[in-house]
Order: sequence, then C-alpha cells, then structure tokens
Amino acid sequence: MLPEGVAPAEIGVIGGSGFYAFLEDVTEVRIDTPYGAPSDSLFFGEIAGRRVAFLPRHGRDHAIPPHRINYRANLWALRAAGVTQIVAPCAVGGLQAELGPGTLVVPDQLVDRTSGRVQTYFDGVPAPVVHTSFADPYCPAGRSVAIATARGADWQPVDGGTLVVIEGPRFSTRAESRWYGAQGWSIVGMTGHPEAVLARELGLCFTAIALVTDLDAGVEQGEGVTHAEVLEVFAKNVGRLRTLLFDVVAAMPAERTCACGADDVPRPE
Repeated sequence: MLPEGVAPAEIGVIGGSGFYAFLEDVTEVRIDTPYGAPSDSLFFGEIAGRRVAFLPRHGRDHAIPPHRINYRANLWALRAAGVTQIVAPCAVGGLQAELGPGTLVVPDQLVDRTSGRVQTYFDGVPAPVVHTSFADPYCPAGRSVAIATARGADWQPVDGGTLVVIEGPRFSTRAESRWYGAQGWSIVGMTGHPEAVLARELGLCFTAIALVTDLDAGVEQGEGVTHAEVLEVFAKNVGRLRTLLFDVVAAMPAERTCACGADDVPRPE
C-alpha cells in the first residue's frame, strides 16, 4: 500500500540509479513486500505528465551484486505502486563483432544461464501450479516504442536479438563467450532474468533497453573485459541513455493493447 497522498505510478523504471535525481518533486517511498525488502525505495516523479516509479536495481549506492538482488520483491513493489509497464535499461557485453561499445539493442529474446535464482512466484504451498507462457519475453508494444524513439533521437538501435543472462558477478570465460556467440546470441548481461519472467507472472509489460559497453572476452583478442572499462563506457553514454529513457517513458501507450496482462492468466496475490 502506498502512503496517503502518494499517487500511484503507471510506468516503472528498473535500473534507474541516479535517473530520478533529474526530476522535480521526487517522492521517496519504501514498500514492504511478502518477499522481503526491494533493492531500495521507490522514487516517484513525473515525466511529460506520466507518473513514474524509479527503482535502483542494485540499490542507490550500487551495493547489491546481480546474484543477490531480491528480484521478486522488486517486481512486487512496482506492481503495488500501480505500475503496469516497465522499462529496464541495462549494460551488456556484445557477443557479435558488429555489436561494439555504444550500440543500443532492444532485444526480443532471452536465454537464462543463471543458477540458484528464485524465478517464480508460484512456488509456495498451497499455491497453484501455474506454467506461464514465456515464448516472447518482452512486450511488443514497449519494444516498438523504444525502437521508434531511439531512431527519432538519431541513435539507430538494433531491432531484436537474444540477451543471454549469466549468474555473475564474474564475467564470462573466452570459451563461454565464444559458445554464446556461436549460438547466434547477441548480448550478455547479469540482471535481465528473472526480471522479465516475474513481470510476466504479474501481468506487467516489460521492455529491456540494452547499452553495449564492451565486446565480450571471446569476441576479440586482448585481456578481456574489466569492470572499469564497463563503467567508463557507461559513463560516456549515460546522459544520452537518460534522455532516451525519458523520451521512451513519455511515448509509452496510455492504454495497453498487448497480451502481457491477459485477464485469463492466473496472477499471484
């Protein structure tokens, strides 16, 4: 439940550490969930008249590693805040030579290579057995908005591609990276799953926007990617990404026409 006087949000942004600092009249709200505490408070604000809730994926101090994020609490908190559509920017490595640093990818597929992460709300007793359709992990409407908005900002995006999500926090070996690339997969990251499937179980639209910060270890020769290099490339592009993100939020459809929140699908309560 939101505190009295705090209006619900319609759009959620995960991974927005610092993005909310550029808004006026930001309201910070801590939300408790049945699954424990989210990564941080939600930060409510407005973009072009749209009510938005920002959630720093790793916490405001970037202190939570990808394998320790409480993904279930994060998604639950956003739904409790009224969110129905989520935009999720993330930093990724390129698995194909043409997907170098600075490339923007709006993926349409996902491969899970994590281990040990809880990735469903339907695991309790006597919770019902529910097998969620996940053939197409991302919202088609949200993807269309992200692609069109990026093109309008002269940042030509890669339309589609597969994001493979690894456990982390380590980067891939060269052999792993070459294997991922040989499958035809496009980019590799550490946080895109189980965010997407938990959003689907809750009936929320989920759109990933991936910024390539490096070519992964098996794609080119050299010492392999370092955390410092990732941060450097991200820092060079964060202003551009923030502007794009705000424009995407403003352009998201007011009425959902996709099947992400289909009424005939069981939802966790």
